[in-house]
Amino acid sequence: MYQLDSPQYFYLLAILPLLWLGSLLVFRWKKQKQAAFGGALVLDRLSPQRSKFKPVFKIILQSLGIAFLVLALVNPKIGTELETVKREGVDLVFAVDVSKSMLAEDIAPNRLEKAKRLVSAIINQLTSDRVGIIAYAAQAVPQLPITTDYGAAKMFLQGLNTDMLSSQGTALDAALDLSATYFDDDDQTNRVVFLISDGEDHSEEGATAAQRAADLGIKIFTLGVGTDKGAPIPIKRNGVVERYKKDPEGNVVITKRNADILEEIAAASDGAYMDGNSTQEVLSFVAETLKAMDKKEFEAKKFVSYKDQFQIFLIVGLFFLILDFLIFEKQTLWVRRLNLFNDKKE
Repeated sequence: MYQLDSPQYFYLLAILPLLWLGSLLVFRWKKQKQAAFGGALVLDRLSPQRSKFKPVFKIILQSLGIAFLVLALVNPKIGTELETVKREGVDLVFAVDVSKSMLAEDIAPNRLEKAKRLVSAIINQLTSDRVGIIAYAAQAVPQLPITTDYGAAKMFLQGLNTDMLSSQGTALDAALDLSATYFDDDDQTNRVVFLISDGEDHSEEGATAAQRAADLGIKIFTLGVGTDKGAPIPIKRNGVVERYKKDPEGNVVITKRNADILEEIAAASDGAYMDGNSTQEVLSFVAETLKAMDKKEFEAKKFVSYKDQFQIFLIVGLFFLILDFLIFEKQTLWVRRLNLFNDKKE
């Protein structure tokens, strides 16, 4: 397992073709000038120690030096081991109401955005707990299974909107029943559902579903968003309010937070109800509640300990460049003495 720290430096390898082309032109120019001066025989007599191989060898050394220095800049990193990371935490499922009533603006900017920001703030203070997300209106749909990937959780959270479910209404029982399916570990001692809603329950089966969840060991905490005074439900186009939702008689619908049903659901599972409009109070309550709960140990495997490898390439690259600097273009004395090609007269 490896990764490249700065792959953009690979573009510097374009220096090599330029180096080769420039060297070829220089060699050709020298050859032409030498031929005009007196030919190879004259040059051999005037410069008997001239080497034909070393100029090419020096270009090879320079090319290798540049290539390894570029690799040092890219900085390949190698994962040294596959480590098993043990975590302890609680499984949390966030069930978020996405019915049209959550568009009411009695809490800024509206109830749904407040609910999403509240969940995001809770996730930000988690360390090793696992989270899942459910969206519900007249029906409930899973959005994210239980995971420790908080980045993915917040990404799916931001995608929640009131248009994602065609059937409208608020069925708290459907949300709670679906939440129960998220907990597939029989050894998990604490199973927690955070239900974020304005409390409008069109199914009127919320308390019954909460009791079924409690029988499975699930504790439900309800967070109410909106105000008891209520507000109309705006219908917008391109961010501009066109009208407000009306009932069949033509009256503007005023949606109010129903704290009573949320308190009833929480009490049925030995949970608690919190005013979701106060973010700081909710965060303090969640932190204290989770701290007091027993934690389940679970494992997650991932590659860790990526180590920089640029030092090796830097040393090798400098070695080739220093070697090029130390080698002269004349013949090496001991090589001359070998007379490998029998070209030295006795």
